[in-house]
Amino acid sequence: MLARILDGNALSAKLRAQLAERVLELKAGGVEPCLAVVLVGDNPASAVYVRNKVKACETAGLRSLKFDYPGDVSPAVVFERIAQLNADPAVHGILVQLPLPPQFDAEEVLAAINAEKDVDGFHAENVGALVQGNPRFIPCTPYGVMEMLKSENVTLRGAEAVVVGRSNIVGKPLALLLLAQGATVTICHSQTRDLAFHTRRADVLVAAVGRARMITGDMIKPGATVIDVGINRLADGKLCGDVDFDSAQKVAALITPVPGGVGPMTITMLLANTISAAERAA
Repeated sequence: MLARILDGNALSAKLRAQLAERVLELKAGGVEPCLAVVLVGDNPASAVYVRNKVKACETAGLRSLKFDYPGDVSPAVVFERIAQLNADPAVHGILVQLPLPPQFDAEEVLAAINAEKDVDGFHAENVGALVQGNPRFIPCTPYGVMEMLKSENVTLRGAEAVVVGRSNIVGKPLALLLLAQGATVTICHSQTRDLAFHTRRADVLVAAVGRARMITGDMIKPGATVIDVGINRLADGKLCGDVDFDSAQKVAALITPVPGGVGPMTITMLLANTISAAERAA
């Protein structure tokens, strides 16, 4: 029997309808949730991400502001814009799209954003709150993954969870969230000696490294829940994840596709964080 597919598009649509109701409540009280997005350079993938985020805001009833800068812009110009957005009470969320050109220090840019408007959840203050178990904003992709697991009533308490990838954006925060739900968490990475040994133990397996189809069916525990965060473009232009979907689907019980899995949820949780910021401000 093939694994059941966790449809991120369907769940995202359901959650966005709920978010739209919260937006209406805020507007009734005179507050219009607003997300400001700063895009530097002409990275095609970044441009697509930003366009999708702006479109999602408009659909859910949020106001969105977009600030484009050329790739050779002085960091001082961008820092000045961030300062203006920090000071604007009508702006509730600020997002600087990564990656940034080489003249920028990404950590300095993230630190410049008001932690109460850091809807990406990357500011050191918000990371610290997450570590302490009392997050203000949860990074959007891990947040989306947790909502997908919740929607399917996947048992996490006492489960063996393996996260392949240790990035600050996905791997580390997701491990903390799984840990907070009672899972026993293993983080694997490029230095892990026997990756398959760990992945075969996982009741919940998350792949988030950016290597096409590196997790194959023989590396998965029968009946596992498999979450594929990777997005890779193949030579023929098609997209695929970090998991070899065809072989994995024959072993797992639940699996996310790429595209149409975690991706839509990431943007949905960005909207959720922005609305939460507006509710706090109100």
